[in-house]
Parts: sequence; structure tokens; C-alpha cells
Amino acid sequence: MLTVSDLDVAYGASQALYGVSMQAAAGRVTCVLGRNGVGKTTLMKALSGHLSPRAGDICWQGQSLNGRAAHERARQGIAYVPQGRDIFAQLTVEENLQTAFSALPKRQRCIDSEIFSLFPVLQQMLKRRGGDLSGGQQQQLAIARALLLRPKVLILDEPTEGIQPSIIKDIQQVIELLRERGGMAIVLVEQYLDFAAALADDFIILERGRVVAAGSGDELKTSEEARRLLAI
Repeated sequence: MLTVSDLDVAYGASQALYGVSMQAAAGRVTCVLGRNGVGKTTLMKALSGHLSPRAGDICWQGQSLNGRAAHERARQGIAYVPQGRDIFAQLTVEENLQTAFSALPKRQRCIDSEIFSLFPVLQQMLKRRGGDLSGGQQQQLAIARALLLRPKVLILDEPTEGIQPSIIKDIQQVIELLRERGGMAIVLVEQYLDFAAALADDFIILERGRVVAAGSGDELKTSEEARRLLAI
């Protein structure tokens, strides 16, 4: 269980999150929803160790992560796929995948064949530069790189942004498969209700840095309040 309690995060004098609390459990998808600029990415950066909270606590398996750097969290099994993907354009697909090895013990520094069963297109493009891939293929590469960490928590920040519908469907199927296996907590940031509702077991909605709604995936599917809050 990943537990966030009363989290405040600020950029200098500008506060971005106010008392945010949430949980993410293994075998479940927790969706973080909201319009642009409400603090979704700030929350994900705090979870992954790229931002330090001003107050509150982030706990993983009962132990506080506060003060632990991003690379330490990666070694503990917290994998982050940032908005925009952040692949290395000049490296090949294979080399991009190998960048995950730095957080792994030597015995685990290999590209598991399961990566290619999840994302077959990557095997066909191993020697292609990352910058030559389409946006959807780059997103698949970024997720595959995170999965090489064998994560217990997978954080996905708007994986559907700018992606063609066919690849969105492929990514949805991968998320569903990972959830069914039961060993991973998935935190999914989304702006679009329909994609989130198809996957969410639990959800929170942020507005102006605060949690303004929370509940189960079933509640999200029928919530008129959620539709109002997420209307763009």
C-alpha cells in the first residue's frame, strides 16, 4: 500500500498542493483526475521523489519515503513514467531500455522477453533511435523502460496525451493485464474521464491543489459531479 497523508507541496512561495491524501493498493488502479494546472503532475513528482513536500507524509509498505531521493525510490520499486515521456531521442530503443539498469542489481540487468510480449513493436525497432518513433511508440517505450524496474508501484502521468486511438487501446490492455496480476499498485493521472472510468478501481479529483472528490471506480462512471469537475 502506498499512502499519502496531508501532503503540502510548494514551488518556492507558491503552494501547489494542500493537504492531499490518497492510497494506492496492489492489484488496483488509482486514478488522479483534474483539469490542467490543478496539481496532478506535482503530486506524481512528489510520489516519485522529484519534489520534496513541505508537509505531510508519503509511506510505502508502512515506511516513510520523505527525504528519499528519486533513485532510491526507484530501487525500492517505485517507477515513474512522466508526462512527455522523457525518452532519450538520440539513443536507440535498446539503449533507452538499458537506462533502467542503473537502478537494478547486476543479476537483473537484462531486457525481459515479456517486455516484447507487452509491446511487440519495440522488438522490431530495437536499433531505431528513440526520436524516430511516433509519439505512441515513444509512450510504449517509456512504459516498457519503467517495467524493467520490476516495480511494485507504477506511476503513469497522462499516458494517453497526444497518442493515437489504436495505441491508447493497447496501453489500456497493458494496464489491465498488470492490474490482473495483482502484485503492482498503479497510479494513473488522467484528464479524460472515459479512459479513467474504464480502468479506475479508485479515484481522486484535484481542483486548485486540493482533493475535491474521491471514491470507487463504479462511482466515477456514474458521477455527474466528476463530469462537471473534469469538463474542459
